[in-house]
Amino acid sequence: MTLDYAEARLNMVETQVRTNDVTDTDVQDAMRVVPRESLLPPAKRYMAYAELNPEYAPGYALMQPRDVSKLLQAIYPRRGERAMCLAAPYAALVLSEMGLDVTLRMPEGAAAEAVRGAFDGKPVAFEAGDLKAPLREGPYGVLISEGAVTRAPESWIAGVGVGGRLGVVERNGPVGKARLYLRGLDGIVARREVFDSTPPVLPGFEPEPVFAF
Repeated sequence: MTLDYAEARLNMVETQVRTNDVTDTDVQDAMRVVPRESLLPPAKRYMAYAELNPEYAPGYALMQPRDVSKLLQAIYPRRGERAMCLAAPYAALVLSEMGLDVTLRMPEGAAAEAVRGAFDGKPVAFEAGDLKAPLREGPYGVLISEGAVTRAPESWIAGVGVGGRLGVVERNGPVGKARLYLRGLDGIVARREVFDSTPPVLPGFEPEPVFAF
């Protein structure tokens, strides 16, 4: 039996997005049409619209629909803004569908190669490199990561322009916190918690080991 991905997308929005207080209709509309399954290997595409964080490469996963929709809504992306997506391929497709000028940075190697084909013909600038390196062509109005980090790197925060927003899950234990970083007109960056979230921690962003004596 072949899975009807179009129907699965509609069900995802109705049962995982709208029911979790995501009322931004631009986010909803984009998620109804973006082919999330295109980012997964064929053997895992049946998991694309489940309440899961399915891996597209070892150590790298798509953020589950509920969480990515809530994070996008918190960022409040709007058409014409410049967006940087950091190991966030699904968010990149959604933001592009919403009319933003999107750059996707993926770590070099298997993770980049796993999703590269999904961006063929898409108006998304695709680059592979160190996720912690300074962001080129910045600053940006919107930044987002689908993987958790212990703490948002300074390079990501530095890439937030005046009035810009960074959405990221910071996680040091079993449960992480989705946090929104905002740069005000005075240049100062504020941070606030948005919701609990437990996506896998990105490789290279794990907590430093603590040794007790």
